[in-house]
Amino acid sequence: MNRVSKHITERQKALQGEKNYVKRLAIIMTVVLLILTGLYSVLPETTDIRNEEYAISDTNAEHFEQLFSDLLKACQQPSPEDSRTILTDLNAIRSVSEKDYALASSIANHWQKVYLDPDYHLCMYPEENISSGPENRNIPNTSKHAFIVLGYELQNGEMTEELKGRCEAAAAAAKSYPYSILVCTGGATGGNNPERHTEAGLMKQFLIEECGIREERIFTDEKAMTTAENAINTFEILRENKIETMTIVTSSYHQRWGQVLYNGLSAMYEQKYGKAPKLVGNYSYRIEPNNSAYLNNAGIAIRQLATVLQLPRNTTRSKAGT
Repeated sequence: MNRVSKHITERQKALQGEKNYVKRLAIIMTVVLLILTGLYSVLPETTDIRNEEYAISDTNAEHFEQLFSDLLKACQQPSPEDSRTILTDLNAIRSVSEKDYALASSIANHWQKVYLDPDYHLCMYPEENISSGPENRNIPNTSKHAFIVLGYELQNGEMTEELKGRCEAAAAAAKSYPYSILVCTGGATGGNNPERHTEAGLMKQFLIEECGIREERIFTDEKAMTTAENAINTFEILRENKIETMTIVTSSYHQRWGQVLYNGLSAMYEQKYGKAPKLVGNYSYRIEPNNSAYLNNAGIAIRQLATVLQLPRNTTRSKAGT
């Protein structure tokens, strides 16, 4: 073979080698792409992924106002016609929007359960273990469950005995369900608080130092100044941690009030995002309120629920009388 022929043969082999390399590279890239596509399809939703946005329709705002007024009336002035009246309100909402109806039904059913059912049981600390309460049989011992610990106004920048009692109840619950998390919520409240101590910050410190709860189990919202803001702020923490179920821990007189707000927000999140944490239990530190207005707090709960649901400001104000 002469030198020219030998050169041509070597060049042909080189070209063939390059073609084979390109083919192998193409196959590898295709496999990688398929793997990545498959992985992407099963990745869990992030907290930024949202379904269709949802808000109560303007047309239904008045119907919700009527529903809230009738729910409050059923609590304060019970009548045999209450169930029929509430059903009429729900049907009016349904005639406008099925999504609004789903939200309204959840609110009405929960209100009837916690405010109108005389057999609804509040599980009380310290006399009852949380797992013994009939309303708490569905609390799961998983990292997808959260105990929401609602704050209480500070005095001179320090925790009151009532707030410590709520934390002690929360600690007892956390020890009964060791895989759960705790979410403490409450901002810098009370007079004479120059260092701007927050309810949530002090609660976390108390739970760690006095109750023996591990720091990594505790999450905080240090901005909320009302029960309504407690609910709004902590729901973002719940979503970020992919929490599926929750239990409210607060004072006995505050339990129903807090539940109404968290249930309402859960129902709205269900419509907005397709899923939301569900209330599955309650645990209360037994104490009488130092403000007599809190004994009959249904009106406060309804008014704050309207705020949580972003209804017009005058909702429930004229008809509910609170």
